[in-house]
Amino acid sequence: MVKPLMLLPPVIFAALAGLFIWGMNREDPTQLPTVFAGKAAPPVQLEPLGEFEPFTDSDLRDGKIKLVNFWASWCAPCRIEHPNLEALSKEGVDIYGVNYKDTPSKAQGFLEDMGNPYAELGADPKGQMALDWGVYGVPETFVVDGEGKVLFRFAGPVTERVIASDLRPLLEGKAAAK
Repeated sequence: MVKPLMLLPPVIFAALAGLFIWGMNREDPTQLPTVFAGKAAPPVQLEPLGEFEPFTDSDLRDGKIKLVNFWASWCAPCRIEHPNLEALSKEGVDIYGVNYKDTPSKAQGFLEDMGNPYAELGADPKGQMALDWGVYGVPETFVVDGEGKVLFRFAGPVTERVIASDLRPLLEGKAAAK
């Protein structure tokens, strides 16, 4: 006769395998929801970064769709996404940068080495603005409409796939907030 305790390991294994398969087959496993979708963006609380004056709440309400990108010089995925942000900037997309918990000299060195795709830029040295926006870690990018409402949030590096599938439709006004 089989003891019930002997069935426990295969049952646990099967449950974990099922959970892993479900997680890998989700539509977008990197997508983290935001409570701000369709709502006003949280307050902008930034300090100057070098010669850059920080952007403000009113800058988010200038009538143009824009990206708000949280980044840091010490963030490896930020280096990966940077060429894609540069390309978007060259296309005329306004990208507002929030330098997260970084040293000003290292942040400025990063921009000197990699280029500056940001139309507006500020520092969040203590991470308070990031906390208010619900940022888990850098990089994270938000699409904000011209009235200051959050349309979309993407956690992770902005890749060409993310631009094509998620950002471009919103930037072109062809998708709803999500």
